[in-house]
Amino acid sequence: MTFRTRFAPSPTGPLHLGHAYSAILAHDMARIAGGQFLLRMEDTDLQRAKPEWDAQIIEDLTWLGLTWDEPVLRQSRQLASYDAYLARFEEMGLLYPCSCSRSQIRAALSAPQEGVSHEVYPGTCKHRDMASRQPGDALRLHLDRALERLGREMPHFVETGAAFAGTHRIDPERAMQEIGDIVLCRKEDGIVAYFLASALDDVAQRITTVVRGEDLFDFTAVQVLLLALLGLPIPEYHHHALIRDEAGKRLAKRDDARAIARFRADGASPQDIRRMVGL
Repeated sequence: MTFRTRFAPSPTGPLHLGHAYSAILAHDMARIAGGQFLLRMEDTDLQRAKPEWDAQIIEDLTWLGLTWDEPVLRQSRQLASYDAYLARFEEMGLLYPCSCSRSQIRAALSAPQEGVSHEVYPGTCKHRDMASRQPGDALRLHLDRALERLGREMPHFVETGAAFAGTHRIDPERAMQEIGDIVLCRKEDGIVAYFLASALDDVAQRITTVVRGEDLFDFTAVQVLLLALLGLPIPEYHHHALIRDEAGKRLAKRDDARAIARFRADGASPQDIRRMVGL
C-alpha cells in the first residue's frame, strides 16, 4: 500500500508557523517513504472560508517548496457525498434531530447529570425520532445505539506520534462520558460536522497516515468510531507537537505576526521557516 499523507487547512485565515510545521512534516514523511502527499481545503464553514485565503495558502505552500500529487480537494464541493453518509446513519437508526440552542444546553448542564460529563450533551432531544425533524434542527448521533451496534469488539487505531504512541481501543464507558451524542449535521447551515467530513475524506483520498497537531488527538476516537460504524478503513495517526511562541502559547490564525506571508515579506527564505519550526 502506498504511504499517503495530507495537509488539510481551513481557508479562514493566513497560514502560520504551526501550519507550516504540520504541512512540511506530512510532506517530508511522504517523500521519505516514497509515498504521496495531498492537499485538501476544509472549507465547509461557508461564511468564514474565503477564496483569497485559499489562494494565499496555496501560494505559501508552493513558496515553501511543497508539492502535492493530486488536484486539491475542496470539501465545499463534496457536500452531497457527506449527505449520503448521513443517510446511512439514519438508515441504521443512529440519528435524532435536536433543536437545542447553546444557551439551552448550558442551562441543562448546570444541573447535576448522573454519570455524565459536564461537556457531554444532556440528551434533551434524545426522545425524538427523525419523523419529528424540523427545518433548522441539528442531527445528533445516538451513541448508545451506536456502541450497541458495534458490539463487544470495539474499534481501535494506531498512533505513531511521540506523545500518544501505541494502539488505542475505543472504551464504551469513556465514550459515553467524554463523547456523548455529538452533532453530525450542524444546526446553523445543515452541513455535516467537519470532523465527520474530514474522516470521510481521509478514506476517500486513501490516506494511510493522518498527520496533524496534538490538539486534535481527542477527535480521533470520535472519527474512528464513525468510520467503524460505516464499515470504512481506519488510517494510522501521527499527532505531532505544537509550535508555540516564546511564552508557550499555541500559535493561532489570529497571530498575524506569525503568518508565513509576513515572514516572506520580511525576506525570510523557505529554509528559514524550516529552521524556525525545528525542521
